[in-house]
Amino acid sequence: MSDQEWQAPGGDGAWQPPIPPAPTPAPLPGYAQPGSAQPGYGAQPGYGAQPGYGQQPGYPPPGGPTGWTPPPKPGLLPLRPLSFGTLLWAPFRTLRRNPAPTFGTGLLVQLATVVATAAAVVPFMFMVFARTGNAVGEDADTLLAGAVGGFLLLMLVPIAVSVVASAFVQGVMVVEVATGTLGEKLGFGALWRRTARRVWPLIGWTLLLATAVLLAVLALVAIIAVAAVLGPVGIAIGVVFAILAGLGLLALGAWLGVKTSLVPSIIVLEEVGIRAAIVRSWRLTDGYFWRTLGVELLVAVILSAASNLVVQPISFLGGMLSVLIDPTGTGSGAAVLIVLTVVSMVLSLLIGAITLVVQSAVIAVIYIDLRMCKEGLDLELERHVELRDAGHPVDDPYQPRAGEPVSPGAPYGWA
Repeated sequence: MSDQEWQAPGGDGAWQPPIPPAPTPAPLPGYAQPGSAQPGYGAQPGYGAQPGYGQQPGYPPPGGPTGWTPPPKPGLLPLRPLSFGTLLWAPFRTLRRNPAPTFGTGLLVQLATVVATAAAVVPFMFMVFARTGNAVGEDADTLLAGAVGGFLLLMLVPIAVSVVASAFVQGVMVVEVATGTLGEKLGFGALWRRTARRVWPLIGWTLLLATAVLLAVLALVAIIAVAAVLGPVGIAIGVVFAILAGLGLLALGAWLGVKTSLVPSIIVLEEVGIRAAIVRSWRLTDGYFWRTLGVELLVAVILSAASNLVVQPISFLGGMLSVLIDPTGTGSGAAVLIVLTVVSMVLSLLIGAITLVVQSAVIAVIYIDLRMCKEGLDLELERHVELRDAGHPVDDPYQPRAGEPVSPGAPYGWA
């Protein structure tokens, strides 16, 4: 058909198509006319369901990517800066996650301290009782004075054992928390071997703390002793001054204790000396003093409350049973008292082991959290886990990188 033969509807021509009852405008591209299929269009890419029908805009279709995924948690801690609640309960999860080497180490340390104390004190006390029992007058007073001095010297033995043992437990728990965060679970031998490499700096740090506390106590005693020479007025002034000085030293000790609380973790994981560890701990805790103090105090309160809830009822029960069994005091209830005393001592030993382990673990947890907040350690740990799981060789993720700055503070959490 030529152009001349075609005419619009309503004109004159040889053939005219039927006139529709009402003309409709041509559909826009991408929208098909109802009831008809448009040639050459079909479903247009990029449109899909229209707003108000079917899938609502702003929500991904089923199976699409979500807007938030939880941080990876290959082991003990999630790889992100920790919330206050996680900081508070993670040390207890450490004990539950790997109880044999953690609780076992704490129990062995407690037993070692008890045995050392008994070995030093019991023979000495028998000797003192044997000698003073036959002495009279001034000889007895002289022997008693010598016994007091000897007892104080002997107490240095269990104190030294306790210092070494506590330092070792701190190192063990630092290694356990660090490896547990990466999803690793080490046994007795592996934990002890890794801790043994850094045990001497740990002992040195613990001795330094013990010396500082001893000097503070001696200073207070010296103040009272000097004031006693001045008479009653001097004693009163000395006691008041000693109380005020003691409160000041307590506040100073709390501040210094928090600022240097990360030293054991840094000594073990970063393998630096005591001085460098003190400087590093001081910088890491900048801006996080109250947060760190709050976690440490709350954990200590929880442990103390749990200990009292376990031990005090047994002590109360012992007193009640002794009255019921032997109301006249003839000694027939001595066996019950001995049994209850032994049970109380065993429970105290177990609770002491748990307390030592948890309080050592909380410092390691705080250390890792502060490095995640201030240095992005969580990203390094995540990369380490991915490479390790893929079979690639990996370095120690806790070793600080050369030239890695320590930021002054992070907005995450509360400082």
